[in-house]
Amino acid sequence: MTKKPDIPEEERALFREAMAGVRPQRADRVEPFRARRAPHPLQHPDEQREQALADLSIETPEFFEFRRPGIQLRLFQDLQRGLIPPEESLDLHGMRVNEARRAFSRFLGASLRRGLRCVRIVHGKGRNSPDSQPVLKQKTYQWLLQSEAVLAFVSAPRWDGGSGATYVLLSRKAGRR
Repeated sequence: MTKKPDIPEEERALFREAMAGVRPQRADRVEPFRARRAPHPLQHPDEQREQALADLSIETPEFFEFRRPGIQLRLFQDLQRGLIPPEESLDLHGMRVNEARRAFSRFLGASLRRGLRCVRIVHGKGRNSPDSQPVLKQKTYQWLLQSEAVLAFVSAPRWDGGSGATYVLLSRKAGRR
């Protein structure tokens, strides 16, 4: 129980005298109307990256070999030989293109945030596709070319998937942005 402060009677009388003509105000005012904006979710960076991936009409080679300018030949050759082991892997087998695009974007974003150097993407050789066209292989090639965070990529060594998988060398700087 809290104890009331001891206020002398003279001060109480002085206060009552000062407040003699005061009447309480009625609080009948309404808050001003403010139209509230509907909430909308912020777009995740992986979704932005996913929307940026366009479908290109370019020829897809059987074996992938790509490196950006400035990547040392020795580093590229180590990637080709499988001397840089992939730290994480993504398997796109059995996915539709839209589903694979989402999975690719999320995987790439997560790999960049984690600071991974090399990853493997398994897209398959397309032998079970209609007309034996490797759809996911073509799309993977296009998406990798469009991603600035990808420094180089090559078809995996024969013992790790061959032309049905790709080793990707990622930029460590891109994950810090």
